[in-house]
Amino acid sequence: MNYTQNAKIEQVTDATMVVGVDIGSQLHYARAFDNRGRELTKKVFSFQNDIEGFNSFNAWMEKLMSGNGKTDVLIGCEPTGHYWFALARYVEDHQKKLVMVNPFSVKKIKELDDNSPKKNDAKDPKTIAKLVVDGRYSIPYMPDGIYAEIRDLVYSRDRIMKQHNIAANRIQRWLAIHFPEYLGIYNKFDATSGLAVLEKAPMPKDVMALGVDGIRKIWHEKKLRGRGVTEGRAKTLVEAAHNSVGIDGGYGTKSELFMLLEEHRLWTSQLIAVNKVLDEMIRRVQHVEKLLAIKGVGLVTIAGFIAEIGDIRRFKSPKQIQKYAGLELVENSSGKHKGRSRISKRGRRKLRKILYQVMIPLLARNAEFRDIYDYYVTRVKNPLKRRQAMIAVSCKLIRVFYAVLTKGLDYDRMKMKSDIHRDSDLIAA
Repeated sequence: MNYTQNAKIEQVTDATMVVGVDIGSQLHYARAFDNRGRELTKKVFSFQNDIEGFNSFNAWMEKLMSGNGKTDVLIGCEPTGHYWFALARYVEDHQKKLVMVNPFSVKKIKELDDNSPKKNDAKDPKTIAKLVVDGRYSIPYMPDGIYAEIRDLVYSRDRIMKQHNIAANRIQRWLAIHFPEYLGIYNKFDATSGLAVLEKAPMPKDVMALGVDGIRKIWHEKKLRGRGVTEGRAKTLVEAAHNSVGIDGGYGTKSELFMLLEEHRLWTSQLIAVNKVLDEMIRRVQHVEKLLAIKGVGLVTIAGFIAEIGDIRRFKSPKQIQKYAGLELVENSSGKHKGRSRISKRGRRKLRKILYQVMIPLLARNAEFRDIYDYYVTRVKNPLKRRQAMIAVSCKLIRVFYAVLTKGLDYDRMKMKSDIHRDSDLIAA
């Protein structure tokens, strides 16, 4: 994780063949060069995204290496969606090294050869290979074992949550049009007692037809108990239906709600299932139970953090994780002009989002993190704005996670407060 550009350049020696690959959904294109950028072939090599194509690509590289006296190969490509995953795994299984170049760099550098911004399958592999020769690449990380499973589960949970929210919004839209008073009676539209009534009587006229006794009968049949299933609540529903300003509808309108409720139940059940499996998986990571002792940090936050970084032991310091999340400070300065510092926003966008979103519950429930936040905002020298302070506290949380997961240390509330002056000097506005 700590390669400098010089160290990357030194990996491309006289015995190294550099291969640039333009990744496609079905067909990939490759060109081979030596360490000085001289091409070793006259034609672009194309191969399919399947085992036969990968085998032919591997044979093509072996033949070129043998014919040009090369003993090592370095393969470069752009991270094109998910299409590179299979090739990366194949290359790893065959003891070869694959690196990534930044698509933004490819876009800028491609004009050097012909002063043209055009893009084609023959040009891009050459540009990619030249970036690799210059050491302008990164080492991709593909998690395996428990870390790969956690990442897949977290991504599945994100997808389910998105669909769950869409279904919930559609149900609330339907209610706002046809039975708006319902949303005033229940704080949450998906209250069990409320949904039980909607499944039998979705329209206000249907609720009036049921009456108080009919509503209570539904609750009794479903064996519901509590303050939300009293006679008073049933009377409130009937009165609201009687005075409703909602637009009446027929069978088609009711069918729409029934389908939306069924969809909502599906995503709710899937969310419960994935949360259960995720809880089991995340507890298999060493020292995770120590993180759960931090007030304001929940299982979902920890799972999202681990899903994004994988095995935290591959980082040599928490500053590398800070950079990985795009939270490192950068500024544009020249001569006497000194620009404003800001975060780079280069790196794992989802990791940055997780660290930012956890700040709301963390600052609300965790006294020591709140004290640090208040200090950053109110200190006399170089006070931070609220959003800047939240980013500074996010970096502090990274350091806590790193210490706990790598060293197995217990979370120390008193040490958190004792570090406040030292941290304020390290983090600029």
